[in-house]
Amino acid sequence: MSDSPTTSGRGEGGNGTGRGNGHGAGRSNRPVDPVTVSVIQGALENIATEMGHKLMRMSYSSIIRESEDFGAGLVDPNGQGLAESAQSTPLQSGPIPGYVQGMLRQLAERADPVRPGDVIMHNDAYAGASHGPDVAFIVPAFHRERLVGFAVTTAHHLDIGALTPGSCGIVDAIDAYAEGLQFKSIKVYEAGRKIEPVWQILRDNIRASDLVVGDMEAQIAASRIGAERFVALHERYGSGTVESAGEAAKDHAERLMRSAIAALPDGRWQATTYIDGYLDSDDPTRRNLPLVATVTVEGDAMTVDLTGTANQVPDRPINMPLVGTVDIAVWLTVRSVLLDTAVHGHIPVNSGLVRPIRIVAPRGCLANPVFPAPTIARFCPGNQLADTVMKALAQAVPEQVSAGIGNLNVIAFSGLRGETHWVHMEIFEGSYGGRYGMDGMDAVDTLYANTRNNPIEDIESHLPLRVRRYELREDVCGAGRWRGGLGSVREFEYLDDGGGSVEGEGHGYRPWGFRGGGDGRPASLVLARADGSSAGLPSKVPHTVVAAGDAFVCEGPAGGGYGDPLERDPAQVLDDVLDGYISAKTAERDYGVVIGPANRLDTAATAANRTSRRR
Repeated sequence: MSDSPTTSGRGEGGNGTGRGNGHGAGRSNRPVDPVTVSVIQGALENIATEMGHKLMRMSYSSIIRESEDFGAGLVDPNGQGLAESAQSTPLQSGPIPGYVQGMLRQLAERADPVRPGDVIMHNDAYAGASHGPDVAFIVPAFHRERLVGFAVTTAHHLDIGALTPGSCGIVDAIDAYAEGLQFKSIKVYEAGRKIEPVWQILRDNIRASDLVVGDMEAQIAASRIGAERFVALHERYGSGTVESAGEAAKDHAERLMRSAIAALPDGRWQATTYIDGYLDSDDPTRRNLPLVATVTVEGDAMTVDLTGTANQVPDRPINMPLVGTVDIAVWLTVRSVLLDTAVHGHIPVNSGLVRPIRIVAPRGCLANPVFPAPTIARFCPGNQLADTVMKALAQAVPEQVSAGIGNLNVIAFSGLRGETHWVHMEIFEGSYGGRYGMDGMDAVDTLYANTRNNPIEDIESHLPLRVRRYELREDVCGAGRWRGGLGSVREFEYLDDGGGSVEGEGHGYRPWGFRGGGDGRPASLVLARADGSSAGLPSKVPHTVVAAGDAFVCEGPAGGGYGDPLERDPAQVLDDVLDGYISAKTAERDYGVVIGPANRLDTAATAANRTSRRR
């Protein structure tokens, strides 16, 4: 798929992988009544959700157990998505069809068939995977000796054997081989037999291997549960009914998306965002890089063209796999804007939803890199790409978007206890811009991330880290009729000597304001040394040695404002002052609202101030 300049959306490569091998033989195309379709679709979604809950409960690491950085889903024999776990992050569950399609293609090239009892491990970023640390475990489901689909879990693993500890912050990898172990459709169980040498390789080449391998075994168990439930569904209703219902559900999702696209005016809208890249680099091809999205609507179909996006960076890992990252950024944004759950209710998430969306990405650009260009740090640029698509759509549906989002930072904390590594990954929240009728959300993961924060108690009880501060960042949100969201301030102190690396974005550019709203505020990061000295850091920091008493201080970004700040209800501005979100000085400067003695709203002075400004 990486060799193609286009894709039809998530997992929709049109390459026919898995077809013509007898996988679909015997499937009935008879129509199924809508009630049965709904019941079976609900059952598929419940199976995926159960897989997700089982994985959370069995996992060893907090990144899965607490942050929920995992995916779970069911796909048909051709790798078309049927359902995914509701509680997992879109960047984990969304790529599952692509994982399976890539796996089927690679196994077919080896003439290696899928058999009952197989478990396949896959993380190839150029064959559907999102990036190397997001490893999938794929379990085929056979009903009466016929392949009826796959149950799949994906999860972010805390180490994958890269050049430095952790599986984020590997921002100096020069190629795919420096990013860690590559699993290109590797069978870890074959026909029910455990392939012990593969597991020994994992234990010998991964730091914190007990933790990581434990998480992998939890994934396998959850995937097997999903396959068992999927087969039981076929046994209850019959394969013909289940498969016809799955096709009907995909057709229904496609109709929903086509109807939402058709409601837009035909047209073409373009937006450009600049990402930091490597702000401290002397090489201009590594910093201040454009992402360009041109959205074209014709009838009930949409094309998202990324032509104009910067060329890939051949020796730094901010390149984004077309299938697994870029397609998810695009379809997630389009779906969120056009089929907002708050408006449309429950939307079935399957491969039908993305059929009307075509993505164009020139081969060799950041959004369609060529192997072996590294991709492990694709997370933040991909989120910025989603924001760029939002910015383009804002011109067509201004009341259905948010202003600019504040992107995320991810820090990999690590150290040694004797001969054993400890590794921890912390996602530092971003924030949303304001949207029509609502202020931006404060201190949350944004767009396709959607992970949760780790409880301080969990961090401090398992790791040599102390959380010295965790609070909202004040007086920085983008001003608007609906203000941007606030970022957080988080301070992590090392209790033992160790190391850290940082993967982030959004230090050099402010989140965009919309319709007269003010721009938000970028993130910042400081390494505060125990001796009292400190140093400001860029958004990407390779592994750095730290000592006990040193601390990372991360100030999260603030989202852009939506609408003219002078139209914000003065009572809301006063509430923000009383809550400590903004100061009285900012209220007057940005909103024209005068706060008098005892924090009382001066209505007359506010009216006069705003009238004067409008003139």
